[in-house]
Amino acid sequence: MSLFKSVATFGGFTLISRLTGFFRDMALAAFLGAGVASDAFFVAFKLPNLFRSLFGEGAFTTAFVPMLSHKLVKEKREDALDFAARAISVLAFFVAIFVIIMEIFMPWVVDILAPGFADDPGKIELASSLSRITFPFLLFISIVSFQSGILNSLDRFAAPAAAPVILNLVMIFAIFAFTPFGATPAQSVAVGVTLAGFLEILWLAYFLRRENVFIKPCFNIPALLRDSDIRTLFKRIAPGVLGAGIYQINMVVDTIIVSLVGTGAISWLYYANRLQQLPLGVVGAAISVALLPILSHHLKAEALKEAEHTQNKAVEYGAMLSVPAAVALIVLAVPTINILFQHGKFGALQTAMTAQAVIAYAVGLPAYVLVKALAPNFFARGDTRTPVKYSIVVLFTNLAFSLLLMKPFGHVGIAAATTIAAFVSLYQYCRGLKKRGYWQFSEELRCKIYKIIASSLVMGGVLWLGTTVFDILLDGWLRQALLIKLGIFGFLCVLGVASFGIMTKITGVLDTAEIRRLLSRKGKKDAKNTA
Repeated sequence: MSLFKSVATFGGFTLISRLTGFFRDMALAAFLGAGVASDAFFVAFKLPNLFRSLFGEGAFTTAFVPMLSHKLVKEKREDALDFAARAISVLAFFVAIFVIIMEIFMPWVVDILAPGFADDPGKIELASSLSRITFPFLLFISIVSFQSGILNSLDRFAAPAAAPVILNLVMIFAIFAFTPFGATPAQSVAVGVTLAGFLEILWLAYFLRRENVFIKPCFNIPALLRDSDIRTLFKRIAPGVLGAGIYQINMVVDTIIVSLVGTGAISWLYYANRLQQLPLGVVGAAISVALLPILSHHLKAEALKEAEHTQNKAVEYGAMLSVPAAVALIVLAVPTINILFQHGKFGALQTAMTAQAVIAYAVGLPAYVLVKALAPNFFARGDTRTPVKYSIVVLFTNLAFSLLLMKPFGHVGIAAATTIAAFVSLYQYCRGLKKRGYWQFSEELRCKIYKIIASSLVMGGVLWLGTTVFDILLDGWLRQALLIKLGIFGFLCVLGVASFGIMTKITGVLDTAEIRRLLSRKGKKDAKNTA
């Protein structure tokens, strides 16, 4: 499958996942608001997710997918899948032990993670209780990540991308179905989180069976640890674990600092980050996931020109989708938060505070996405050490600016520090790839990105003008009925897409003939060779 179709497939299903995620967050905002209960739940929800990139989507899979892709090309399919089964068995064993330890020491973990809760014993107790319910999700989602890695290596992107939809739907269902039986809506949602992780395993197991992949667990862990392939995997994982650990330290530091800002700050940043995650997840994650196995195949076959072309396309697609998304988020931050979350316990103050964080995050969105597009170039070559070094620099950059900006700007300063760290990370990747001769910006690609930025700014001007006109005509359109707001917002979205499309066509960035060729069945073979 070509990079374009892989990104389109994964990104399309991820878009569905993100949209259902918004319905989930709308329900959370209405039932939990942005106060004590929501702060406690979001700490509990964040805790297993802090470690998922360490045990699942990060260190393990970035080492696992290139190795599995190589084995699928060079060895028998049965031998490659046997390696996958052994790897998953080792992962599940160690993650299970970690989950048990964390369950025992959960109150102390929450106290460290959110020291700002110390003034309210009830908040600490609630957060600990919720965290104990949600933490088994880590084990389930780590297994899901490996299942997804196998399917991605087999050029199957749809089912893994659709799996998060299960989490969103189950959490929504839990709010309404379990709340009558739980002490609080937060506990009901926490139960839904863990249940969803188990259902995701069953979902991907079904699609693995359709590919005739049957993962049989291995219980002789000492023997597995002596296995040469597993030892090689762990050698490649070690730098990634350190890198992911640094990233998680970064996340923990953010949570600690935000908890000190005051009640509601954790929730404001959560909702702002969720809004940013729509384009980041759809574009950045889709490109990263699709690019890694394709680059691995090209590099193993020593097809360096194809690898370079694929990397160029990844960066181009990333910029084409992330830059206009960032501009739109900045211009439409308040309307978006108002329509999505300002219901029930989520009021106008929460909308204003969240929108400020959205703008701060949005500025760094293109940098986040481009880093996602560049990082696989190292992982596909088996170089997991260099990203670790970059992560260390990002950690201290984020920490320094968070402490510097927290006092004068509160939660917005912490979001801005994350954005500054993203640009530092992007600079490191561009410089590192060029220095090693792996890849560098061509003049053609650089020119395209400048045109994309210009087109996005024009789109931003059109959106700003549109919101201003509607404000004047309706005396504040965000104070109107929900259906009117939705209609105007939908019109603005169409207007933004149209204006950006026209500008990219005028500047020559958008090649509609190439898009049609890549999407057509006739162009499938050509796409494999060119993208």
